[in-house]
Amino acid sequence: MHFPRLSDWLIYVVIIVAVVVVAIARRERSDAPPPPPPPAGEGLPLGPASPFDPSVIVEAPATPEPGSGTAFSIDERGVWITARHVVDGCKRAAVVVAEGRGVAAEVRIDPQGEVAVLTTEGGAAPLPVAVGRTLRRGERAYHPGFPQGRPGEATSRLIGRENMVIRGHGERTESVLVWAETGRTDQLRGSLSGLSGAPALDGAGRVIGVTVAESPRRGRIYTTSPETLVNALKSANEQPQPGAVGESVTTTNYGIVSDSLRRDLRVARVICLDAA
Repeated sequence: MHFPRLSDWLIYVVIIVAVVVVAIARRERSDAPPPPPPPAGEGLPLGPASPFDPSVIVEAPATPEPGSGTAFSIDERGVWITARHVVDGCKRAAVVVAEGRGVAAEVRIDPQGEVAVLTTEGGAAPLPVAVGRTLRRGERAYHPGFPQGRPGEATSRLIGRENMVIRGHGERTESVLVWAETGRTDQLRGSLSGLSGAPALDGAGRVIGVTVAESPRRGRIYTTSPETLVNALKSANEQPQPGAVGESVTTTNYGIVSDSLRRDLRVARVICLDAA
């Protein structure tokens, strides 16, 4: 009995397959373990300020010019917060309480940060300030105020920190929070100028920063860091009124909440009548 002779090429194929199988079976496995699950909550906690954070440059006019912005109450006795550049250099500033009516405001500028403290005779119910609260990347903020001098608001999500380098009047560098704009008042187009000084509110209606600048081309909103606001209050010998209560804010009701805050003058327009 004779078996058919296998061709040489078939023998070579069998040998190669056997070698490959043995090599795979003996191959060392050193794969990385699976990644850990993402942290609970909105995202990673925001780290402390660092000189190595990215920088954004703001050109300030050499001479302050009269303007307007937004302020918010932190004490019903008449203590308000706004952005420094809104009232820096003002001889006379006023908090607008009705159409054509304003209350004279004394201005105290924070020498280190982009915050100013205003005091008036009498005030409005205060907004709560979230002192020492840990912020997380991706969490949302709401900015009620007076963009373009008219009632309006915006919402945003936290990206991180940058160093704001101010050139010109009040030249300095300070750490700010960077937010990506994700929504605004219907029909509001163009710049958010006039929103400077508006509170940045968290979902519980607590102040976590002061709106100070924008980058329209990048879709960014900048606010002070929580520590800047705290330091400004300490410098002015003021502190948030204890027991202040905020209102829950969401993406579906932030326009209504903003209207309520403006109606109750907890958020008001501030104007610089003339500059030094």
